[in-house]
Amino acid sequence: MTEFAVWAPDAERVEVALGAALDRYPLAPGEGGWWSADVPGAGHGTDYGFAVDGGDVRPDPRSPWQPAGVHAPSRVYEHARFAWSDGGWHGRPLAGSVLYELHVGTFTPQGTFDAAADRLPHLVDLGVTTVEIMPVAAFPGKHGWGYDGVHLWAPHEPYGGPDGLKRFVDAAHAHGVAVVLDVVYNHLGPSGNYLGQYGPYFTDTHTTPWGPAVNFDAPGSDEVRAFVVGNALMWLRDYHLDGLRLDAVHAIADDRAVHVLEELGVAVANLSAHLGRTLTLIAESDLNDARMVTPREAGGLGLDAQWDDDVHHALHAALTGERQGYYVDFGATDTLAHALTRVFVHDGAYSTYRGRHHGRPVDVTRVPASRFVTFLQNHDQIGNRASGDRITATLSPGLLRVGAALLLLGPYTPMLFMGEEWGARTPWRYFTDHREPELARAVSEGRRREFARYGWADEVPDPQDPETFRSSVLDWDEASRPEHDALLDWHRTLIALRGARPDLTDGRLTEARVEAGDGWLVLERAATVVAANLGGAPATVPVRAAALLLSSDEGITFSPEGQTSLTLPPESVAVLTRC
Repeated sequence: MTEFAVWAPDAERVEVALGAALDRYPLAPGEGGWWSADVPGAGHGTDYGFAVDGGDVRPDPRSPWQPAGVHAPSRVYEHARFAWSDGGWHGRPLAGSVLYELHVGTFTPQGTFDAAADRLPHLVDLGVTTVEIMPVAAFPGKHGWGYDGVHLWAPHEPYGGPDGLKRFVDAAHAHGVAVVLDVVYNHLGPSGNYLGQYGPYFTDTHTTPWGPAVNFDAPGSDEVRAFVVGNALMWLRDYHLDGLRLDAVHAIADDRAVHVLEELGVAVANLSAHLGRTLTLIAESDLNDARMVTPREAGGLGLDAQWDDDVHHALHAALTGERQGYYVDFGATDTLAHALTRVFVHDGAYSTYRGRHHGRPVDVTRVPASRFVTFLQNHDQIGNRASGDRITATLSPGLLRVGAALLLLGPYTPMLFMGEEWGARTPWRYFTDHREPELARAVSEGRRREFARYGWADEVPDPQDPETFRSSVLDWDEASRPEHDALLDWHRTLIALRGARPDLTDGRLTEARVEAGDGWLVLERAATVVAANLGGAPATVPVRAAALLLSSDEGITFSPEGQTSLTLPPESVAVLTRC
């Protein structure tokens, strides 16, 4: 017997439709706008949907399984049927971790959870401790980024559905790798989103880039908040995930005294205590406000970490020389030095791109550096470029090594984007698979308009063109070619060094010091010194070091009078141990 239940507070009649014929059975009204009924024989694998006030049959808002796509009926899924083998797994703390972001659909040619699991030994050999997978909640079509998901409780069927995700997580844990899932609670996609037909899941109280906001604070919002918090707990509990990355939390509108992110943090902390397993919440926030990761006891929201775009911008602009758009305030080595020691560049300072002051200073004596996830590349910073080009297309091998060293030996929690470790040449583009002609056309035209003001409209691949997707699939054969294998070994060596030296996982920003000059930078982390020359000419930099641990160029030399300065060839980096 299966209980079918749905929240439809304004309905006068709700039915559940079962089986291939979608025969309808009435649900009984209950408290708070809920409707339910127990149906004998409707077990695992039964197709079903709900009809409100005699209307069309729609998928369950909490559908666990959408085997035929976002518009088709839901299917009953019994979580207890899966045989887990990770009983000894207790999670992994974020501090000291190395993250690796991947998109299931383009990580392998097969584009499935099982194929991704087959590549886990590569990640273990690289030194990755935590995989962060982009959204897998069911979305329209076969391929896409996943940020237009509409069935938040159902893993995307073309990837392998519920069992496929479980097999991937189980395999990751067997390899000692944690898994974080990217989830989207600030909006839903436009195709297959039927939530509004059930109840006040959205509100005009706030406007967002995607239209009416998810209803976190208007009438009816108690159940909407419970829907989101329950969804987060479901991923962590039923799929054994180790954490969630919360997409664009700055776009979550909530004026209630207790913000939904705080409510979510409390619920996840309670689940962690109950399971005896480390669970992590990582926010993507454009606010540059460390209160996001400040403990609740100290007046913060109490999330475990947040992405730090300012470190990316400072590192990217310094390496590439790009100054357009939001890179306008970045590029100088002293700006990079500020980012590496003070978390944010815009920490109350004026943002030229925004035309206003932005951010809040971080008290580095109280907030650990490990709470900030940093990166040289990620899905946004590649995929939201006009042609989806990686920095591999721009930077020399020397600068790629410099960037990797500053990221992986820096004070924050580093994250790589799939293929970055070997300098993948495949682009990573914005692609969609909308089946409605009008929506497909709107997406294609909107993408061109977005870049037209920069004069790049002709460079933008059509998101709906299947080749745009195919060109974004990783070419694993690259990794074994000499020019790529050398960079892969460099990343592997840096990550091993990070794990071998306690000062490189020390979360105290007070123990990180940076001296910067014209095109060069020296980062000191207790006994470890990273000296980098980002310029095109040799640079002599001040150091206090006893021995060279690692270098990207054989031409690095100490000063004749002693080890007080170091001459770095162009576009090179050295790692030393200090006296």
